[in-house]
This record gives sequence, C-alpha cells and structure tokens, in this order.
Amino acid sequence: MNKAGFVAIIGAPNAGKSTLVNALVGEKVSIVTHKVQTTRFQIRGIAMIGDAQLVLVDTPGIFKPKETDRLSRSMVHAAWTGADDADAIVHVVDAPAFIRQLKGEGAAQDRLAAEDTDRVIKGLKFRARKNVFLALNKIDEVEREALLEVIAHFNGLEVFEQIFLISALNRDGVDDLSAQLVSVMPEGPYLYPPDQAADIPSRLMAAEITREKLFLRLHQELPYASTVETEKWTRQKNGDIRIDQVIYVKRTSQKPIVLGKNGKTIKDIGAKARLEMQAWLGCRVHLFLFVKVREKWVDDPARYQQSGLEFDV
Repeated sequence: MNKAGFVAIIGAPNAGKSTLVNALVGEKVSIVTHKVQTTRFQIRGIAMIGDAQLVLVDTPGIFKPKETDRLSRSMVHAAWTGADDADAIVHVVDAPAFIRQLKGEGAAQDRLAAEDTDRVIKGLKFRARKNVFLALNKIDEVEREALLEVIAHFNGLEVFEQIFLISALNRDGVDDLSAQLVSVMPEGPYLYPPDQAADIPSRLMAAEITREKLFLRLHQELPYASTVETEKWTRQKNGDIRIDQVIYVKRTSQKPIVLGKNGKTIKDIGAKARLEMQAWLGCRVHLFLFVKVREKWVDDPARYQQSGLEFDV
C-alpha cells in the first residue's frame, strides 16, 4: 500500500528550511538566499521515497512581526497554517547560532534566532501535536560536546518525538530524517503525480528564481520588501519561451541600485536567472526584466492572492 502525507518544515528565518526541502526532494524547488525571510508563502516540494510520497511544505520563517507590517503577519500566519494542516512537523534549528546564544557569545542575529526558536517551541507546545520532530541543522559547523548540550536542552522541553542531527547542505542525516517521516505518513494514494517535484505555478516559480538572484546580487543594498512578478509568459513557435518580469521596489532611490551602472546589475541578475530557468524548463528562455516603483505593493490584496497569502490576518 502506498503512503502519502504532508510534512510542514517550520522554524526561525534562515534556519535552513528551504535547503532541507531541496535536499529531501532531490532538486531545487525553493529559493535560498542569505537574506532572512526569503520564503514568503507555502511552497510544496514533493519527495518520492520508496512507495511513499512526502509533500513538504516549506513555510515562511516564524518570527515576531511588527503590528504595522501586513506582509510579515501574513507570512507567519501562512507558516502556522502549514503546520496545523500537516501530518508531521519538522522544526529546523540553526545549531551553531543556537549554541553561540547558549554560550552568551551570540551576535544580534543569533539572539533574534533564539527568540524566534523559543516562539516556535511555545506554538508547538500550545498545539500539543504528534509527529513533531527536531532537525538540528548545520552540525558540520559544531563540535560534538556542544551538540550534546543542545540535544539535552531540547530533550528537556518534551516537545519532540525525536531529534535528528543534519546538515541539509551536505545531506548529512537527511536520509534518517526522511525514513522517519515516511514511517508516520498515512496509507493512501499519491497526492501528486510521482514525477512532479513541486506544486507551484510556473509563472510564480520563474518569479522566485529571479527574486533569488536579485537578493543574492544585492543582499546588503536592497530592502527585503522588493518583489518580482511575471507579467507575460509566451511560448514561441520554435519552442522557446519569452518571459517578461517586473522587479518592484518601494522607493525611486532603489531603482538605480537594481539597474546598476549602465544596466550592468540587472543584466547580471537576468543572465543568472535565465540560465536557471532554462535548466528548469528544458528549453531556451528569453528573459526581459523591468524595474518599477510601487510604494504600497505590500498593501495590495491582489499581490497576496497571487502568492496564496491571506491579506487580513
């Protein structure tokens, strides 16, 4: 009998959730950048493991949003919705950052990560769910003695059925985690075709690819609230695909940052995005990028609907 179910991957921003989803699926279905809160909505990656199908819900990071930040509130709501609807939950924790904070050596970002991790723990305790697992990530960067202390800390919380030591980037421990997830999935037919790797519209995935390249290229200079939309998707007679996208920034002063001197920056972003799209789609892609200013895009209900986010939460 086949097995199939949903697994929510939750945690603080930048814990490595998207990297883990990509590792479990075996190919890239979720973008990864150095910027916190990169994932803005639920992305479903589909992993086939033996006769089981794991539908992995890569959720936005769980953090404390500002009351005035509608986008952040919607993202956190999407993360907990993904967890509440899942058959199993994997809480991903950045082990090195947590250890630095335990030792009192954490920088501001480590302290925020620890606070967000505590926030997730409280949410899990409130829900009192079964099939909740902890994945201590980036263990390749941690000494064994420090890991034992962290394991003892999380065991004492009595929230997790099992703790896994992983390096999502190197795939260390990922097979053990996936085997455990398979064991708790319900029996039933597959939820998606076995050869499908992700449940995300092509236009949205293309926009995500460009947004990843945008943030990787302008990590320090560009505010988090920038976004990318696919305006046109045209299949040409020769089989090529033309994709027209708009990069939206919130202020006029940000537009030249994205364009770069003589358009060099946007050309570089476009070239990298186009190459990845071609590998993903298996055909030649003609990508055209435009930069526009939209100051209040985060208050536009249509933008949320396109991403599957709720506007009023």
